[in-house]
Amino acid sequence: MMKSPTQVDISTLSAEVVDIVSQIPPGRVMSYGQIARLAGWPHHARLVGRILRHADETALPCHRVVAASGRLAPHFSNQADLLEAEGVVCSRRGFVDMHLYRWLPGEEVDA
Repeated sequence: MMKSPTQVDISTLSAEVVDIVSQIPPGRVMSYGQIARLAGWPHHARLVGRILRHADETALPCHRVVAASGRLAPHFSNQADLLEAEGVVCSRRGFVDMHLYRWLPGEEVDA
């Protein structure tokens, strides 16, 4: 059964989101929905986005999280610069190719 937002323990979800995002390797990205599913809270991608929007970006690689379409976050002004510094190509329209850069936990990443 799907959990409703009122049943979501925000502190538990926040801890799970932080754990997942901290594991995304440089040069790879994950989507908000992918993180929500891995955290055990499917259908809560927007809540994941809100959690990350208030996270400490210096301690957590929030720039490695994008929309399922590959679209960069509109509120994150230097996200493209940070991703490109890691080798992720961003289009002029603000997208990354999810087929090339999506990371799945447990997947080997070329050094």
